[in-house]
Amino acid sequence: MTAFLRHAVLLVLAAVTLLPFAWMISTSLKPRSEVFLSEIRWWPEKLHAVENYTAAFAKAPLLQFLLNGAIVTASIFVLQALIALPAAYALAKLRFHGRQTVFALVLFCILIPPQAIAVPLFLLFHHLGILDSYAALILPFIISVFGIFLMRQFFLTVPDDLIDAARMDGISELGIVWRVMLPTAIPAVTAFGIFSVVAHWNDYFWPLIALNSEPLFTPPLGVAAFRNAEAGTDYGPLMAAATIIIAPLVVAFLLAQRRFIEGIAFTGLK
Repeated sequence: MTAFLRHAVLLVLAAVTLLPFAWMISTSLKPRSEVFLSEIRWWPEKLHAVENYTAAFAKAPLLQFLLNGAIVTASIFVLQALIALPAAYALAKLRFHGRQTVFALVLFCILIPPQAIAVPLFLLFHHLGILDSYAALILPFIISVFGIFLMRQFFLTVPDDLIDAARMDGISELGIVWRVMLPTAIPAVTAFGIFSVVAHWNDYFWPLIALNSEPLFTPPLGVAAFRNAEAGTDYGPLMAAATIIIAPLVVAFLLAQRRFIEGIAFTGLK
C-alpha cells in the first residue's frame, strides 16, 4: 500500500510537471483560430504543425540560436570539467594543510547567486572589451563550485588502493586524474554535464546583460526576441520555436539518463 501511494504521488507530480510542456506542444500544432478556444482541446481539429514550424524557422534564425547554445554550453562544460576534476581530486585524495578550509570555501561559494556578481563582471568585461562575444558568455562559468563538490563526493568512493597502485606504477598526480579517476567518474561527469548543459542552455539573465548582437543570441534570448519582434500574438509559431529550443535537452537527457542516475547514486554513497 505504501509503495502504491508513493507511486501515485510521483505520477501526479510528474503529470503536473509535464502539463505545461504538453500544452506547449499541443499549441504548436494548432492554427490560430484554435489557440484561444474556451474548451480544452489537446489535439487540433485541423493540424497546423507544418505551417507553424516552418513559420518559426522563417521568422527567426533558430538554427543560429541553437548553434550558439551548443557552442556556449559545450565550451562551458569542457572547461568546467578540466578545472573541476583536478580540484576535486586534490580535495578528496591529497593530504595538505588547510584542505578542509578550502573545501568549506567551496561550499560557501555555492551559496553565492550569480546575480550578485553580475554588475562587477559586466564592468570587468567592459574594460577588457569582450562584451557581446562568446567569451563574455563562457568565461564567468568556467569554474563550477558545484562541479567540484560533486566530483569530490564521487572521488571519495574510489578506493585509495587504486590510487596507490597508480603511484607505484610511476603515474603523476595529474596522470592519475586523467588516466585513473576520470574513467571511473564517467557517471558523475555525465550527471554534472546534464546539470551544466541544462543550466547554461536555459540561462536568460546573463546573456541578456552581456549581448547586444542578435547573431550571438542563445536559445532563451532568441525565443524572447522572436516573441517580441516577430511572433506577436501568433502563438502557434512561438510555441513551435519553444519546442525546437527544448528538444535538444530532452534528447540529451534521454540518451544520458542511465549514466545520470548512476552518477547521482554513486555520489551519495559516502
